[in-house]
Amino acid sequence: MRSPMIGVCPLVDRERESYWMLPGYLLALEEVGAAPLMLPLTEDEALLDRLAETLDGFLFTGGQDVSPEVYGAAPLPCCSEVCPARDGMEAKLLERALARNKPVLGICRGLQFLNAALGGTLCQDLPTLRPSQVCHRQRPPYHLPAHSVTLVPGAPLAALLGRETLAVNSCHHQGIDRLSPRLLPMAEAADGLVEAVYLPERRFVWAVQWHPEFSYRHEESSRAIFRAFVGACKDVN
Repeated sequence: MRSPMIGVCPLVDRERESYWMLPGYLLALEEVGAAPLMLPLTEDEALLDRLAETLDGFLFTGGQDVSPEVYGAAPLPCCSEVCPARDGMEAKLLERALARNKPVLGICRGLQFLNAALGGTLCQDLPTLRPSQVCHRQRPPYHLPAHSVTLVPGAPLAALLGRETLAVNSCHHQGIDRLSPRLLPMAEAADGLVEAVYLPERRFVWAVQWHPEFSYRHEESSRAIFRAFVGACKDVN
C-alpha cells in the first residue's frame, strides 16, 4: 500500500511575505508512514477541488488567530494578528474535505478554526476574558507537558489511548468558547476549556489544542494521534 499523501496547511509570515513550516508537522507524519506536502496558500476553486480529490487527508496547523469574522464576532483589542487569506483558504478546503469524507486533523489553531467554521465561537484571549490557573501558554522547551486534560469516556481519543487523563504541552492564547453543535468533546482542561474535539458524522475529523508536533518524539500519546490520523488516511485508498 502506498503512503497516504497528506496536505499540510502552510504557516504564514506576513512581515516577511513568506509561507513556511515547522518541521515537526512533516517529520511526525513521515515517521508514521505518510507523505506530507505543504499546500499553497490559495482560494482558487479549481486548484482546491483538485487537491481535495487527489490528497488522502489534511492537517490544519497552528498559526495566527482565527479572525472573529469567521464566527460572526467583532474583533476585540485582545485579539492578535489574523490572516484573512488563510481563513478563506481553510474554509474552502475544509468544506471540500468534509464533502469527500477525507480525514482531517487540527492542531491548536486548527482546532479553533474547525470549531469556528462549524458554527462554534472562540474566546479571543483567555488571560483577559477567561483567566485561569491552568498554564495555557508555556515557555520553551515546548515538548514538555504544561498541564493535564481529562479524556471524555467513550470518545475516540480515550479509546485510542486507553486512559482517563493526559499530560499535554500548551502554547495558545485563544480557545473554544461555545462548542460547535456539530462537534463533540474528547478532552477538557481543569478550568473547563475544551481541548480536543471530533466530528462524529465523518470517518476521522479530530482536533487537539495541544502540540503533538513538538512532543511526538517524547510522548507515545502524540505518536498515537498521528498514527490514528494516517491510518484513517490509508483507509481512503
